[in-house]
Amino acid sequence: MDNLRVLILAAGKSTRMKSKYAKALHRAGGRALIEHSVAAAAAFSSDIFVVVGHSADQVKAAVPEVKFVEQKEQLGTGHAVLAARESFSGFSGDVLVMPGDVPLVTPRTLEAFMKFHRDGGFQASVLTADIENPSGYGRIVRRNSGEVESIVEHRDASPEVLKIHEINSGIYIFNAAALFESLSKLRNDNAQKEYYLTDVIQILVNQKYKIGAFKAESAEEVLGINTRQELAAVDRILRRRKCESLMTEGVTIIDPSSTFIDSEVQVGPDSIIYPSVQLYGRSVIGEDVTIHSFSRISNSRIASRCTLLEGCVVVDSTVSEDVSIGPYSHVRLGTSLGAKVKVGNFVEIKKSSLGEGSKSQHLAYLGDATIGQKVNIGAGVITCNYDGFKKHPTVVEDGAFVGTDSQLIAPVRIGKDAYVAAGSSITEDVPPESLAIARGRQIVKDGWVKQRKKK
Repeated sequence: MDNLRVLILAAGKSTRMKSKYAKALHRAGGRALIEHSVAAAAAFSSDIFVVVGHSADQVKAAVPEVKFVEQKEQLGTGHAVLAARESFSGFSGDVLVMPGDVPLVTPRTLEAFMKFHRDGGFQASVLTADIENPSGYGRIVRRNSGEVESIVEHRDASPEVLKIHEINSGIYIFNAAALFESLSKLRNDNAQKEYYLTDVIQILVNQKYKIGAFKAESAEEVLGINTRQELAAVDRILRRRKCESLMTEGVTIIDPSSTFIDSEVQVGPDSIIYPSVQLYGRSVIGEDVTIHSFSRISNSRIASRCTLLEGCVVVDSTVSEDVSIGPYSHVRLGTSLGAKVKVGNFVEIKKSSLGEGSKSQHLAYLGDATIGQKVNIGAGVITCNYDGFKKHPTVVEDGAFVGTDSQLIAPVRIGKDAYVAAGSSITEDVPPESLAIARGRQIVKDGWVKQRKKK
């Protein structure tokens, strides 16, 4: 929207959460709370400021795309906005002020709120909601015309006002000039000795300005977070929303209540997600992918028509089309699996690549390895990539066959179409189309058991 700036308040501590980190840094739905607020605002404004104080450096790192205002002392919400006065000098448009801990508010609601404010010609507007149990919230007292008469805090409310169920969300829109002029008149004559933004509303009312109140369609959108319990409740709502959105887009989620999917995860249509699956970060899942129970995927790309069986972990990796993984496989950071690769049970792969059609089906460890196409890695194979000081690479070229229970002691190269006999410890390169055997010769002693028993 034109002539609009957003100011997000994220300077406060998380005292009631008993945390050393700022409240805005706590996570719900896979994002820090401040990231949710910035994402909602960014849907309709590119001019976003965040007020920082406690844990300022960490908050800045979480949302580096915005501008920052420092509140050196945390003396209330009004004081936080006042800290931005210099940054807003000369700006004559509207200012949307919102807390950094309202992750459920949607861009659609904020845009409708803004339209209401401008269409009504208000100097200030408050986003409100009706809730069943308004205890602890400030109440919206309206005039007969529907405009705001006052915002009364719960502890100051009369029995009549306590009956009101419309509450203050802490999200406002102000005319910038009216806002900063009123902020200069704030006083901190209250028990907390703080400067409250709600007092600005009363100052404007006393000056006979029109103050609007826009009611959100859903009360859950304005839920703030002060406790760990509230954080968990909001997290559940965000994950429910994500599952509902994906199912609307054609994804089958068998048990949404047990499925954890972060806000930024993408899943293609006709994919099937079984109970107790976790999809984290910015993972991208293609079409027709099946992910079975107890699997966890984090910041990875899984292409179409892949299958992950039970208990797989895939982290910071890329998986091409038609790959089968699991059960109980661990694909670690920096791994790339080519099309039609098969990774079987209890296989661990780290910082390695497997070419198209290669397979490692059982009980193997592949680290710092480059595996070509159509390679067979037998059960129990290990790339010995670490010598206690440095990591070393292993290369297995196209079509090679590495037999069961072999160790490839890096740095080493297995040539194209070469064979490594089962039980070998390979310390030297194997030429293409060769057979390498590196094990002690078998000796059979007839009658040895009888002689031992006599002794």
